[in-house]
Amino acid sequence: MTDWFSQYRTLEEANDAAMASVEREQRKISELTRQMDENTTTVRSKDRSFTIDFDGRGEITGINFQGTRYRTMAPAEFSHLLVQTIKAGKALCMQKLAESMGDEVLPGVTFTDLASGNLSVEEVFEKVVSPFLGDEYSDGILGRPAAGEKEGKRNG
Repeated sequence: MTDWFSQYRTLEEANDAAMASVEREQRKISELTRQMDENTTTVRSKDRSFTIDFDGRGEITGINFQGTRYRTMAPAEFSHLLVQTIKAGKALCMQKLAESMGDEVLPGVTFTDLASGNLSVEEVFEKVVSPFLGDEYSDGILGRPAAGEKEGKRNG
């Protein structure tokens, strides 16, 4: 997190720097949106019997079958292969988006963390809020036990 006031001599300089930072972020978001609108990804199934097309957001836009092998597959085998291929395609799309996003989306949170669901909403909130609260965060401000206290037991 940037400490604007210690880096600049006047409030006006800090404000100008903050606005320039906001404009840079807006340009990055516009570029990312453009890439998501234009990018496509195609993934081929392991047995090469079909391909699945995805848009830049990871949504399926088409399934194309090659040959007739898929017609002779057992339903469970076909559905398993379909799910595997969709997962691989979505993962590839998320990887491309993460590369476009760059470093952290939020303090301590990457795009991959958000997109993959590896972080809970509470963890994201903690990572975003804790720099603003400093040591107070560990003192039980957000409904968490203060440092040194056990869950469910409060002093007093």
